[in-house]
Amino acid sequence: MVKVLVACANGSGTSLMMKMTAEKSLKSLGFKEFDVHHCALSEGKSTALNYDLIFCPLNFIDMFKEAIEKGVKVIGIKNVLSEPEFKQKLEESGHLEDLKNK
Repeated sequence: MVKVLVACANGSGTSLMMKMTAEKSLKSLGFKEFDVHHCALSEGKSTALNYDLIFCPLNFIDMFKEAIEKGVKVIGIKNVLSEPEFKQKLEESGHLEDLKNK
């Protein structure tokens, strides 16, 4: 099962919308088993190592440097409601097959 974290500044509105978009994107890319959690950046930063994949707004990606260095896939999103962007960024990351095999 792929553990996915979606984080935004406050962890309420934007991250909930991102969570729904991430779930749609993962389903359409063929993921069968995944769990998506949404939260504020402060919680996300402290729990990042517990996840396989993190989506966050593009301007907050630097907050996850430690997680990136430890192998967590972190993807910055410009349009948090764009399913095509989520899918494109995940496909371009080069980690799609690795994550599907989890």
